[in-house]
Amino acid sequence: MPTRSTGVSRADRIADAALTLLVERGMRGLTHRAVDEVAGLPQGSTSNHARTRQALLETALRRQAERELQVLEPAEMTAEGSGGGTGVVDALALAMHRYLSHHPELLVSRYELALEATRRPELRAYYDAAGARFREPLVAMMTAAGSTDPRRHALSLVAWCEGLMFSCAVGSYHHEAPSLEELRTGFTELLCGMLGHDGESASDSDSM
Repeated sequence: MPTRSTGVSRADRIADAALTLLVERGMRGLTHRAVDEVAGLPQGSTSNHARTRQALLETALRRQAERELQVLEPAEMTAEGSGGGTGVVDALALAMHRYLSHHPELLVSRYELALEATRRPELRAYYDAAGARFREPLVAMMTAAGSTDPRRHALSLVAWCEGLMFSCAVGSYHHEAPSLEELRTGFTELLCGMLGHDGESASDSDSM
């Protein structure tokens, strides 16, 4: 069904329609003509905005990153987790719960773009640059939590989150998104292992 969102720029309508197509039809279904139809725009509108397929993919990836920023709110996570301890657990659990519970479709479009980036070096560079905006806040949070190797621990966190998101979005747990409390428990266990604390007090104090 065509997208006719009011108050949204034409560029964002095109980008949102591209993400919708990635979710509903996959990479092969992403064409300039199909974007025009889904966005409810005259034929040729998408070609005028993004003439090549690479430009269309970059448009979709830019919008993907923007929408993920709105969901995950890394600045909010960094602020909440700046004190370490339960602040880190709460910030991560809340952001992950918000994503898995309310925006699972973004994960499908993300995976489509990630796979395409493995085949297009120019898109890979664009994808990696967008991803840096999410990695750096995690490094800051791990530093605040007392990590002795915050970049390595941030990588472990990303890997754990990516595995969980894949399982809940398209894997064997796609009908069983974890609750907020379950996510808090998972992050507590993970961070306790990284930071060398026992699991009993991590969720009840700021001494993690």
